[in-house]
Amino acid sequence: MIVTPAFAQAAGGGGNALLMQLPFFILIFAIFYLLLIRPQRKKMKEHQAMVEALRRGDQVITQGGVVGKVTKVREDGEVEIEIAEGVNVRVIKNTIQTVLSKTEPAN
Repeated sequence: MIVTPAFAQAAGGGGNALLMQLPFFILIFAIFYLLLIRPQRKKMKEHQAMVEALRRGDQVITQGGVVGKVTKVREDGEVEIEIAEGVNVRVIKNTIQTVLSKTEPAN
């Protein structure tokens, strides 16, 4: 069994190969951050601001597809939504997906 010089060189260069791969991993992480993490955080902040700005009279759509009008905003993270004449349901604020129409603030 004769060890060729090519195998002998490859065995000794392990530390150098790690330094060559490090910029590649940094580049991959940067791409993931710019294309996935950052836009998701921005969307999450916008949704949180929308939920915090809910008030009585807003027309909303829940994540389940229920369309209704906000009748009461509670302090415990819930809202009451009127989905039909005289039919109110309580839903968690974070399940509000979209605000269709905002009401003007009372003066």
